[in-house]
Amino acid sequence: VQLVESGGGLVQAGDSLRLSCAASERMVSGYTTAWFRQAPGKEREFVAAYRWNGGYSYYADSVKGRFAISRNNDKNMVFLQMNNLKAEDAAIYYCAVGRPILSATTMVRMYTTWGQGTQVSVGS
Repeated sequence: VQLVESGGGLVQAGDSLRLSCAASERMVSGYTTAWFRQAPGKEREFVAAYRWNGGYSYYADSVKGRFAISRNNDKNMVFLQMNNLKAEDAAIYYCAVGRPILSATTMVRMYTTWGQGTQVSVGS
């Protein structure tokens, strides 16, 4: 499967952005699609994930209540709606696909396919 992200850009603190991830193949039961982000000089970190088997969503504590992950099954797409953006949300955002067990949902190494990333910049 190939992943292509889009939707990044420069916004002001408090603004919203919607990131999109287009997959070349249909996501089937057993897969998890996740968003990670990486800021300069920092490690890649988990943001949100959607487990297609069961339809569960998971979020990092830092984005709970502000970000929402959703999907369009017919178009093989996953979205990340980001509201009330903060300066610390600025990073390159990556879409990833894998088959982690539930307890490993947030682990970078559990995801085997990655997109090229889309830049999100937040001005104060």
